[in-house]
Amino acid sequence: MVAALPLLLLFVLLGVFRVRAPKAAIASLLLSVVLAIVGWRMPFGQVLSAGAQGAFYALFPILWILINALWVYKLTVDTPWFEVLGRTIRSISNDLRILSILIAFCFGALLESLAGFGAPVAISAAMLMAAGMKPLKSAIVALLANTAPVAFGAMAAPIIALNGVTGIPLQDLSSMAGRQTPFIAVIVPLILVFIVDGKRGLRQTWPVALVSGIVFGVSQFLASNFLVVELTDVVAALATVAAVLLMLKFWQPAEIIGMNDVADSDAADVRPVSVGAQSGTGYGTSSGLGGVSRNGAAAQASTPGKTNGAAVRPPNGEVWMAVAPYLIIMAVFSIAQIPAVKAWLTSVGSVTFEWPGLDAVDPDGKPVAAHKFKLDHFKATGTMLLISGMITMALYRVAPLRGVRIYRDTLFQLRWTIVTVTSVLALAFVMNVSGQTNSLGIALASAGGFFAFLSPLLGWIGVALTGSDTSSNSLFGQLQVTAAEQTGLSPTLMAASNSSAGVLGKMLSLQNLAVASAAVGLDGAESVLFRKLIGWSLALLAFITTLIVLQSTPVLGWMVP
Repeated sequence: MVAALPLLLLFVLLGVFRVRAPKAAIASLLLSVVLAIVGWRMPFGQVLSAGAQGAFYALFPILWILINALWVYKLTVDTPWFEVLGRTIRSISNDLRILSILIAFCFGALLESLAGFGAPVAISAAMLMAAGMKPLKSAIVALLANTAPVAFGAMAAPIIALNGVTGIPLQDLSSMAGRQTPFIAVIVPLILVFIVDGKRGLRQTWPVALVSGIVFGVSQFLASNFLVVELTDVVAALATVAAVLLMLKFWQPAEIIGMNDVADSDAADVRPVSVGAQSGTGYGTSSGLGGVSRNGAAAQASTPGKTNGAAVRPPNGEVWMAVAPYLIIMAVFSIAQIPAVKAWLTSVGSVTFEWPGLDAVDPDGKPVAAHKFKLDHFKATGTMLLISGMITMALYRVAPLRGVRIYRDTLFQLRWTIVTVTSVLALAFVMNVSGQTNSLGIALASAGGFFAFLSPLLGWIGVALTGSDTSSNSLFGQLQVTAAEQTGLSPTLMAASNSSAGVLGKMLSLQNLAVASAAVGLDGAESVLFRKLIGWSLALLAFITTLIVLQSTPVLGWMVP
């Protein structure tokens, strides 16, 4: 019960009192420090060392990935090529059901692979409004679509964080998550077309919805299991776009449905405000949601019910320039996987050392894994993204000072995210090294085989409250492993389940709801969005839980690495 107090405090502050995430994380960290010293008899110096290691791990590699990924994305928004990318997508079809798949599901996944932290929801919702979709429906579609790619979002930061706190090999975790989330991906596009146009939408567009879901799921499985984990979402998103484009050359729905042809779903209890006016979201500047307004979202926000014809497709040369940053990233990461290059990067781009001041052993008397710290510098995913960004700058002819200014703006936008993530990782490391997580895991293990049902729920709660799959994995990753070992379940399965099921809680997190509300210009829509999405979130959670339980039994146990 005492070990649960830091997590309980975090949940109560976030969920009941709605305290901002940085303050809640710091308060929970301080409580875990006190409990580690008083309750688990951990020397003060050891507590500081463990907490410092958690904070440093948050900076390198996790935040190093997030910062550079968002910087690359903001570089594209700051140029006319992002508008070209938007026009390219909207030129494919003027059927809003198909656009919901292309914009919210495919392009949103591409944004999630780089930016995350609300950017996919904000951009997708604004682009759907530009295509003629009503504000509330745009927000719902964007939020629900932001599920399948989250486990591998921001260059697989959630999986990398899970590896850091559990010690389970990264490839095992990636493979296991890649054998769970694709099943969600198959369902999500079908739900999207149902939300946009009800039973008619499902009846008329299920072929393209099913194809997009299957292609995304299969690509996600292949990339996470056999390619580079960091590029999982990039590969899946681009493959899905290509498949949909190819299919639309040979197949079209029975009728084209614009927003004038579907029922108005906007709620009467939310009132519109100017798009991007919500300063708290971080997307009201020229490098955030304001960048999207250049593709027409803000300009058309005043007449969201208008049904637009398909935009004129830009010339092929412009299309290639628009997708160039994503191709550059794929090229850089692919080169890094060439055996000779990979061996060189491993020898010169990574260093492992004893973490200073830490001297802790597990119950068996063996040094804890946290004794050694592996620091990837030149080899790091974040460094690869930084190199990709520099190449993008050169291709787009972005002046160095302008690139530095955008990087500064990125750091400023993520300032509270940096505080939150470093505090949560410090909390996780203090709880893990002191033994608090082990105590919790042993207690939960008393549920026996029933823990397979509890494991996905823990991940779902963690993301719903923190708004981050990375933070949830950091908090509960080791707990999942401890409980799994005590109950005879697979630690890899339970750890990956925390991430795979957690993504379904993101559509309900306060942070994401606030971003979506501001992006579509609806004041006070968070509660309305929550009510409209909670049913879908719980239904998908029940589905993934059933899959995970079956994977914990001989029925689907062969799927576990």
